[in-house]
Amino acid sequence: MMRLKDYLRMPYTRLIREINDESGHYFFGRVLELDGCQSSADSIEELNRNLSEVMKTHIGILIKNNLPVPLPENADDYSGRFVLRLPKTLHQRLSIEARREGVSLNQWAVYKLAR
Repeated sequence: MMRLKDYLRMPYTRLIREINDESGHYFFGRVLELDGCQSSADSIEELNRNLSEVMKTHIGILIKNNLPVPLPENADDYSGRFVLRLPKTLHQRLSIEARREGVSLNQWAVYKLAR
């Protein structure tokens, strides 16, 4: 059985975004594999410290309650390709938008999904 410190050494995926909105300028981050592990801060350094604390608490609760702790995912385990079925009208709309932007439908779909 793994201990908390073992999990905290693992390379979990942190997604960090810089935000400028009506609240001001800050950084928001979350740990993709650990649902609900998120935080915000004024600097990336502070955000990383906050995320480490949130992870420690989150994983600690899972261990204490004998619940499974998700392991980090590796991008190399994914091909980067999947098939998506969608309504004809959405396919049409996305194709028109992609053409208007001068990019392929695939590039446009990636852009739309990444937003």
